[in-house]
Amino acid sequence: MTPMSSKRRTVFWDIHSRLPREGPGNRESTARALRLAVPLPKNPRVLDIACGPGMQTLDLVQLLTGATIVAVDRHWPFVKETNRRATSSGLADRVKAAAADMRALPFPSTTFDLMWCEGAAYMMGLGAALEHWRPMLRPGGKLAVSEPIWLRSDLPDEVRAIWLDDYPGMGTIESCRALVREYGYRLLGDFVLSDAAWWEYYEPLRQRLRLLDRKYAGDDQAAAVLQEAVREIGYYEEFSSYCGYLFLVMAPDMSPT
Repeated sequence: MTPMSSKRRTVFWDIHSRLPREGPGNRESTARALRLAVPLPKNPRVLDIACGPGMQTLDLVQLLTGATIVAVDRHWPFVKETNRRATSSGLADRVKAAAADMRALPFPSTTFDLMWCEGAAYMMGLGAALEHWRPMLRPGGKLAVSEPIWLRSDLPDEVRAIWLDDYPGMGTIESCRALVREYGYRLLGDFVLSDAAWWEYYEPLRQRLRLLDRKYAGDDQAAAVLQEAVREIGYYEEFSSYCGYLFLVMAPDMSPT
């Protein structure tokens, strides 16, 4: 992946600010995945990995009324926004966001009853995430991740190229299930995110792009970055039948080998 120039980085983060969430998802899909993770302790300790601005973090803490949540993200503005949202919702006593890298989480083993990652595990690779995060689960703990997947095998070259730079190892429903087994987990359930979950991300993004189009009028460099995001939305509109996100919920397999 080509490193971003300073200008591209500035415009990129301008696009990805003041959005409700930073990837496909909605409260309905979070709640559905959470139902697959039961039973959990009465007052579970939860880790939300790559929390973004904290939309699903707040959904989790509201759906799990006895939970306390640690939310982590590398991007400091997202950390601040998650804490701000928790405070404004009266949930600051149960949600604490901090800066941390998903590849080197600063937590000891057997810390969490539930580990959660919506739309970001692919940044380190699903297999690597399953391997590195497992030790932090308590006995009986659960792990939930949403993962980009191919939904069809008859992929046009244009569709394949969309993900080639970002995630060349992108798999299918069956290959994701196989990784769950390979890394020593038992799959509790999975489902493909709905179209509504995608538009809960893309519609606010589209509105943000319209605003920034006026802000950066006459700036060709900025316009190029904005157009990349516009094309991303267009690709989903045209090619959504070929790729999606799979929400997987699992637990470490404790059966005898």
